[in-house]
Amino acid sequence: MKHFLVTQAGAPLQFVDHPLPEPQPREIQIRILTAGVAFVDVLMRYGVYPAQRPFPLIPGYDVVGIVEKIGSSVASLHIGQTVAAMTVVGGYAERVNVPAAEAVLLPESVDPAEAVSLVLNYLTAYQILHRTLQVKAGERVLVHSAAGGIGTALLQLGKLADLELFGTASRGKHDLVTSLGAAPIDYQNEDVVARVHALTGSGVDIVLDPIGGDHLQESYQALNNQGRLVAFGTLASFKDGKPQNQVLETYKASIEQFNQRNDGRKALAYSMNATKTAHPEWVQEDLKTLIGLLTAHKIHPVIDQCLPLEQAPLAHELLQSGKVTGKLVLTCN
Repeated sequence: MKHFLVTQAGAPLQFVDHPLPEPQPREIQIRILTAGVAFVDVLMRYGVYPAQRPFPLIPGYDVVGIVEKIGSSVASLHIGQTVAAMTVVGGYAERVNVPAAEAVLLPESVDPAEAVSLVLNYLTAYQILHRTLQVKAGERVLVHSAAGGIGTALLQLGKLADLELFGTASRGKHDLVTSLGAAPIDYQNEDVVARVHALTGSGVDIVLDPIGGDHLQESYQALNNQGRLVAFGTLASFKDGKPQNQVLETYKASIEQFNQRNDGRKALAYSMNATKTAHPEWVQEDLKTLIGLLTAHKIHPVIDQCLPLEQAPLAHELLQSGKVTGKLVLTCN
C-alpha cells in the first residue's frame, strides 16, 4: 500500500509503497476513503505531541473507510461495511489495520468527509463539554481558535447546549464565527481579556484553550471568580516553523500553579489520548451520539477543503500557515 512516512522528528513526509500485514485475529483492515488532517499530526511529525509515538511513523489520527478484510475472531463487522476509526497514527495511507472493537459502523448515507470530521474534532469538543465540564445551559464560554477544526465543532455543539459563546479568530474569519452563534474577538488586534470583561462584566464561566504555553495565563484571566479553564492542546508547541519544546515542559506545571491559587477558579487538562485509554467505551458511545446528530442534520462539519492523499504535504503547509477554517480532509481510493 502507499502511505506517508515520517522517519524522524522534523523530517518531511515521504510517500512510499510498503506491504501491509494481514489483520490480526481481532483486527479489521480498512480501505481508507477519507483521512482527517489535524494540527496534532504536525506536532507528532516534529516530535512535540504530548502523547508522541515513536519514529518512524505514519501520521493520521482519524479515518473513514470500507472494511476490506476481517480477522479470524471478528464477528461484529463484515466486509463491505463503512466504518470510522481513531487510528492516532496510520491514517495517511490507502489502508490501515485497526482493532475491530475501536471501529464504529456508519450509515451508508453519511458523507465520508463529514464523518471523518467527527472522529477527532467533534469527539474532542463533545467530551470537553459533556464529559469534562458537564456544561449547563446559559453558561458563558470563550473558545480560542474558534474557526479551526475543533473550534467550529465546539461552537456548533455549544449552541446545541444553549451556551453563550465567544470565539477568538483573525478578522477574516469573524463571519464564520458569527454564523456559528458566537461573538467574535480579534485576538490579533484586541486585548482579549479586556474585551471579554467588557462584553460580560465579570468574565466567562469557561475558557477552552488549545494553545497552551504562556497563552494559558491570558485564558485564566478571562475567567470570572468561579470559572473553569480547560487546556486541551499545545498549538504553541510549533511556532514560526519551529518546534517549541519548552511548551510541553510547562504545560502541566501551569495547570498545577493555577489550582494552587485557591481563588475559586479551576484549571483542567483534557487529553483525547488519556481519555481514550481510561474510558475507551466513551469513544464508541460519544461517536455514535455524534453520528446521530450528523444524520439528523443538527451539526454540519465545516470542511475547508478535500485534497487527494498525495497532497498531504500541502495540507501540512496550509495548517501551518494558519489560513485553514474548519477541517482539512485527505481523500483516497
